[in-house]
Amino acid sequence: MSRKSAKISYWVATGLVSLVYLGGATFYITAHDMVAGMYEGILKFPTYIIWPLAILKIVAVVVLLWRPSTFLSDFAYAAMFWHLLLAASAHLAAGDLGWPPAIVAWLALIVSFLTQNRVRENKSPYGNLLNSAA
Repeated sequence: MSRKSAKISYWVATGLVSLVYLGGATFYITAHDMVAGMYEGILKFPTYIIWPLAILKIVAVVVLLWRPSTFLSDFAYAAMFWHLLLAASAHLAAGDLGWPPAIVAWLALIVSFLTQNRVRENKSPYGNLLNSAA
């Protein structure tokens, strides 16, 4: 993969993940009552996690885009990885159609993680998985 295609792949994937997360956080904040109804009725989750999730989604996007340290960005990648995987499984188990956006964002997150060291100045010690596998 050339440097230019890696750069395009990274920013498209990172932008998509960021949009999904910021969109979710905005939805959680602006339509809290509707989200609470879905959490209680469809997913059978407690509603007290809505506000922390909204805040953490915004923080994760800021850390991913700003990248104040590789430790924090790697932590954000890990948290987002598990959050999207668990979100997809929760939606599948509930039988609703919320799982496709979670799977698409999960795949985009993986692309972003695997291409980050080709693009970003601060390199992650874990971001060279593609080079070590080859």
